[in-house]
Order: sequence, then C-alpha cells, then structure tokens
Amino acid sequence: MIPSPAECFQRMRQYAMLDNIRNHSIMVARIAEYLAATLNAAGESLSVPLAVSAALLHDIGKTQCLGNDNDHALLGREICLSHRYTELAPIVREHVVLQNGMPANGLSEKEIVYYADKRVTHDSIVNLEDRLAYILERYGNNDQRRHRAIERNFVICQQIEARIFTKLSISPGAMAGAVEDFHSHLLQVA
Repeated sequence: MIPSPAECFQRMRQYAMLDNIRNHSIMVARIAEYLAATLNAAGESLSVPLAVSAALLHDIGKTQCLGNDNDHALLGREICLSHRYTELAPIVREHVVLQNGMPANGLSEKEIVYYADKRVTHDSIVNLEDRLAYILERYGNNDQRRHRAIERNFVICQQIEARIFTKLSISPGAMAGAVEDFHSHLLQVA
C-alpha cells in the first residue's frame, strides 16, 4: 500500500518527527516528485506517488534514533512494514546507502529518493559536493574509515546523478530553480 501524502503527514505527527526533519523530508519529496514526473515525460516509468510518499517518510525513524547508535533507515523500514507500506519499506531502508550499489540499467523510485536526499541539506537544495562536505563534517566523526565509506557512497550518487540528467534537459545546478517552478500535483504541505 502506498500512503497518500496526507497519511504520510499523519505518520510524521504520530512518530513525533521534529520540524527540521519534517521540513527536510518535504524538500526531498518535492525533488522526488519533480524528478519522477520529468523523467516519466522523458520515457521512464516511475510511480510518482511512490517516490513522493517514500521521500516524505524516508526519515520517519530518525527522531527516535537521535542520541543513540540505532540505524534510522532500518527503523524507518520497520515502521513502514508495521503500517503495511511494503512498497515504501525497501526505499526507506536504502535511502542512506544503496545495498547493492547502482543498478545496471534504468532508474527506480529507490534511486530517485536516495539521490533527492543527497541533494538536500536541512531544507535547502544543494549540490552534491556541498552535501558531501556536510555529511563528512556531521557524521564522519574524524574517522578516516567512515570518511572513505561516505565518499564511496557519494560516488554512487554522482553516477545516479549522471544517469538522471542525461535524460533531462536541465543540468544538476539548475534543479533548484526547476523544483521551485514545478507545480506539485500530489504534495500539499499539511
């Protein structure tokens, strides 16, 4: 079952999602909706409702994991499964790190949400280099092993970015303006 955006906002309240995480998730969802819709217009076959709902709930487990070592993506998957959001669960689980790297061909909602999340710091659209710098500072813990893992993860993200933007008529740098101008058909902030 794919929840409506209104139901996603209800779950955000149910799980006491902090406002800053909610605002981040809304921006990720705006990007996911824009990319899914424009990629579909370019010949892909993506579910826009699935991309939007998965983006809205990608950090549903984050508030509960603040201040501990629990995996918010894994908890998010469990929350999705507990509400029978079986289509969302694997996307939420892999929004931080794609378990099997980049797929051989095509794009799925999972790659769209993964990429959209990497383009948002707090609630602002940024380029991948700025997001990488933020992630390294925030989560790298001055640990070179963690830094290398984060950097490997961003190489996959750069590959997905290249795959996305070879199909679109804009550059990654123009996406912020395009998302701003895009009229959402699904996402109504509640």
